[in-house]
Amino acid sequence: MSAILDNAALRGASPAGALELTEQTEGSALRVTASAVSTTSSHLPRFDDTDIDQLFAAPRAPALWSAGFVAALAWAAFGSLTLRWPNKIVGFADWAFTDELGVFALVVAALLAVLSVAGRATPPLLRLREALTGAGPWLVAIPVALSAWEILTAKTGALPTPFFAPPQALIEVYTEDWRRLGDSAVNTLKLLGLGFGFGAIAGFLIGVSIGWSRAIGYWVHPVLRVLGPVPATALLPLTFYFFPSSYSAAAFLIALSTAFPVAVLTWSGVAGVNKSYYDVARTLGASEAFLVLRVAIPAALPNVFVGLFMGLGASFSVLVTAEMMGVKSGLGWYLTWAQGWASYVNMYAALIVMALLFSGVITLLFTVRDRALAWQKGTVKW
Repeated sequence: MSAILDNAALRGASPAGALELTEQTEGSALRVTASAVSTTSSHLPRFDDTDIDQLFAAPRAPALWSAGFVAALAWAAFGSLTLRWPNKIVGFADWAFTDELGVFALVVAALLAVLSVAGRATPPLLRLREALTGAGPWLVAIPVALSAWEILTAKTGALPTPFFAPPQALIEVYTEDWRRLGDSAVNTLKLLGLGFGFGAIAGFLIGVSIGWSRAIGYWVHPVLRVLGPVPATALLPLTFYFFPSSYSAAAFLIALSTAFPVAVLTWSGVAGVNKSYYDVARTLGASEAFLVLRVAIPAALPNVFVGLFMGLGASFSVLVTAEMMGVKSGLGWYLTWAQGWASYVNMYAALIVMALLFSGVITLLFTVRDRALAWQKGTVKW
């Protein structure tokens, strides 16, 4: 109430109007004499609306973004180093895209410099600056690492070719071999989606079954204990014999590596549900299907997503190994192809694409987890 009276008094409102506003806001009858309010408000200074808006406005962002300014200096140093320091030519040709990399670094430095000193004045720049604030240390570390990489490879040759290459060599691979890399990434995603999807479904159904039914658990649980820990890649010879194609064999191995952790974690989640939940539901007339679908499975979802995460990590290694052994297209196949030609730059480019791709898949799984477990927000942590 006092804040409302003070705000109204600052804006030059009458005491009666201030009391009326306070009564409407708080919904209570106030018995304050007009003389007391007049005495209180008479000692307050008068301000116009502009002064009041500035007084109650949110604190402004600092004038200088120190981390962004340091990052701008680091990117400028990397760009200058790339452009001004001559490359050590090995063989018959210089490294391509050296000038382009240096110009790109200088452009990034200029953008960060503008954001660090003038981001507060313009709302779009301020929003971009706020979005990048959390990544400030990384914006400094990346150009420092790139500078060290550039010096050790292109500038001094301390890391010999063809086993090592400078950053601009990756740009050459992405610009000239992007079609083969893109097809390999798409085929890897297809194979991963097929194998992981079937494995997740099978593991989920098996886990719910052995967690709910003791009869099913009696027969299935020992099989999981014996065959589950066996690496899926150890079954490569058998799968290539029994399956009609290397692609179907690879999909089966990915599904197998996914199904085991999903089944075990789902079974643990269903078996660990509080029995009082079932008792309350049965008291209200719930059927067995209702107990499974509406009580057991929702309560076990946190464990299910942990199993999916573990299965996804296992499927990555099996995926790359299976693609190296017999699949005709994919990032694993691309790595084998590049190694056969001793093109280590292409290998590094494929590894970076693979890391970004798998990181994106894990981020997608986190997003699905957050939506599915929104009712448990704040209690489920990874």
